[in-house]
Amino acid sequence: MRRQRKAKIVATLGPASSTKEMILSLFEAGVDVFRFNFSHGTQDDHRARHEAVREVERLVGRPIAILADLQGPKLRIGKFANGKVQLETGAEFVFDRNAADGDEKRVNLPHPELFGVMDVGHSISLDDGKLKMKVVESTPDEIRTRIVTGGPLSDRKGVNVPDVVLPIPILTEKDRRDLEFALSLGVDWVALSFVQRPEDLVEARRLIAGRAGLMTKLEKPAALDHLDEIVMASDSVMVARGDLGVELPPEKVPGAQRRILRACRHYGKPSIVATQMLESMIVSPTPTRAEASDVASAVYDGADAVMLSAESASGAYPVQAVSIMDRIINEVESDPFYPKMINVQHDVSLPSKSDAICSALKTVSEMIGAVVNVTYTDSGNTSLRAARERPLAPILSITPHLYTARRLALAWGVHSTVIDHDVKDVDEMVDAACRTAYSEGFAQPGEQLAIAAGMPFGQPGTTNLLRIAEIGPQK
Repeated sequence: MRRQRKAKIVATLGPASSTKEMILSLFEAGVDVFRFNFSHGTQDDHRARHEAVREVERLVGRPIAILADLQGPKLRIGKFANGKVQLETGAEFVFDRNAADGDEKRVNLPHPELFGVMDVGHSISLDDGKLKMKVVESTPDEIRTRIVTGGPLSDRKGVNVPDVVLPIPILTEKDRRDLEFALSLGVDWVALSFVQRPEDLVEARRLIAGRAGLMTKLEKPAALDHLDEIVMASDSVMVARGDLGVELPPEKVPGAQRRILRACRHYGKPSIVATQMLESMIVSPTPTRAEASDVASAVYDGADAVMLSAESASGAYPVQAVSIMDRIINEVESDPFYPKMINVQHDVSLPSKSDAICSALKTVSEMIGAVVNVTYTDSGNTSLRAARERPLAPILSITPHLYTARRLALAWGVHSTVIDHDVKDVDEMVDAACRTAYSEGFAQPGEQLAIAAGMPFGQPGTTNLLRIAEIGPQK
């Protein structure tokens, strides 16, 4: 099944979308990558979903990517004696290390590392930003605050502290167990939550050991201070607007999103825009016009992919949500203004052989009117560098490795397919490109294609080969 669009769709699986029949329907509606949210569900739940996705993959004959999204070190308050309290704006409220149930004056904060980094004037948000406090005094045992925005607060609600870099490990013990489990299943991408510095990626990279791509979720303002270094250290990046939108003022989130997307494009790392894209479709069969514009804006800004969360995981209309997202992307990409915007956003190619060849691929392809750009790749690097250039013609990525094809399901414009052998020389590579372009429906006899490949064949390496070919008569 060939997608006619270039931007990809990521959909989260959950209680509303875990059967093989529903996963097949979601794929047919447009999903390219399925996300498993390890903040919810058991390992048995995720194992069953993994088996169902792979069954669908075998059924449709197309590589499908699976993303394991780790929970990360989520901060939460303790419990209240009555389960819930009402906090009044202007009142004082204390976070302390006392394990006793809380009340309208105080609550336990079971994260001792916070007591050493909070200072007067720092902000604390609770329950996804619904309640806000300012610190008026901080000691090793208490953090005294003044309530800026009050409201109801119940047990175990989340805590956000946007003004500090948290001295906590990115991988919790739960994350480590989930990571090893996900890798044992054979997931294609692993998303790391609450990254603040490039150093946060080192341990995860070591544990993954090349078995999956490492995706960084940018949801902490502190990460924006190290944006380039984090993007360079990642294999892909998610603009996680949930917590980012809690910790940044709302008016700053769109600018941060565009800045992250520009950095990902510059370094050639696939990017995802996530959270609340079609939020109203959790309960409604149609989105709001603002939501449709939000999806369209992400595509116009050059995102590789857009993502559904609760809309597909627990909503009442998961297939409809994917279908409308697919329609929005197609509409944007049919706009004559879209390629102009994509080209305007393009930075000068990086000084490497791979980027030189892939930049030339785009130029040659458009000069000769090639109907498809073919990349032959072992590791996926050639296809990712080609995607960075955002060529007009689609990218047909040929690889001998299923795991490479699956990972590339996330990349803009890439249609990835597996051939069952390594090519040995240029002539065999050109022949494989022509036959595959024809069989996959990208080209007809007499039409031209442009080809980029890494050398030596069958080995990860620098992209340093560019060819033009014409489809000959096919049996």
